[in-house]
Amino acid sequence: MFRNNYDGDTVTFSPTGRLFQVEYALEAIKQGSATVGLRSNKYAVLVALKRNADELSSYQKKIIKCDDHLGLSLAGLAPDARVLSNYLRQQCNYSEMVFNRKLSVEQAGHLLSDKAQKNTQSYGGRPYGVGFLLIGYDNSGTHLIEFQPSGNVLELYGAAIGARSQGAKTYLERVLNDFVKVDEDPEELIKYGVEALKHSLKDETLTTANLSIAIVGKDKDFTILDGEDVTPYL
Repeated sequence: MFRNNYDGDTVTFSPTGRLFQVEYALEAIKQGSATVGLRSNKYAVLVALKRNADELSSYQKKIIKCDDHLGLSLAGLAPDARVLSNYLRQQCNYSEMVFNRKLSVEQAGHLLSDKAQKNTQSYGGRPYGVGFLLIGYDNSGTHLIEFQPSGNVLELYGAAIGARSQGAKTYLERVLNDFVKVDEDPEELIKYGVEALKHSLKDETLTTANLSIAIVGKDKDFTILDGEDVTPYL
């Protein structure tokens, strides 16, 4: 009843206190392919499923490096992700040039949150139709942050966003006490992430072409694994 009257912009609340344009943006995340993030005390990992529009096209990039200690994986509209990731890269460079220190992962999440929140209060704009999982390592340890276009940011031990991501979440909840203790061998943490992603697949099979992995941690810069590099984890 209210939806047709109150979903024309982002600045008008419905009588039930909802912002429908923001809710639509959250739904856009569910249209993207699944991505999984998890962390232990020393390492954080992203595992993402790449998609291609058809057999003749290349696979969409899912994981983006923002700095040596920080990167993200996306689900939703890739052009929106490019704008936000470029903004985050600029902030990382600014922090290093002006303050001579790496941008903290927590601050990176807050900067994205502030930028996204402005679009929920602007009559002429629209919310970003993309969600992120950010991982990084700084002076306070490893971090995994989920960013939502509403401006919400959540720090988590395990997360999954995108299409059919509930299966991955359920698996991560089941093995939480196991993967948070993985501090010696980061490859074991990656295997937990790949297994979680498999729980989100329907008719697809993970291959070297559609699987992308990233890892960061203590004494390990943010590194993306694609192609033949992911073969040991299939």
